[in-house]
Amino acid sequence: MGYMWLAIAVIAEVIGSSLLKLTDGFKRLFPTLGVIVGYALAFYALSLSLKEIPLGIAYAIWAGVGTALTALVGIIFYKETIHTKKAIGILFIIGGVVLLNKGV
Repeated sequence: MGYMWLAIAVIAEVIGSSLLKLTDGFKRLFPTLGVIVGYALAFYALSLSLKEIPLGIAYAIWAGVGTALTALVGIIFYKETIHTKKAIGILFIIGGVVLLNKGV
C-alpha cells in the first residue's frame, strides 16, 4: 500500500505542478484550484506512504519521479524543447531512483 500511496502522491504533484503554468500567476480560478487540490492530495498521499516507506526513500522517489514526469509534461503538453542535456538529466534522475530502491 505504501508504494500505491506514493504513486498517487507523485501523480497529484505532477498535476499540480503542471497546472501552475495555466494559473497566470494565480489569476485564473480553475487552474489555481487544480494546483491547490493537486498539492493537498500529494502531501496527504505522501504522508500515508510514509507509514510503510522510509522517509529518505519516499521523498527521493517523490521528488525525482515527479521532476522527471513534470519535465516530460512540459515537453509533451507545453511544447518545451528537449535537448541532449535535458534527456541525460532525466535519465540520471530515473537511474538515481532505481539505485535508491535497489539499496532498500
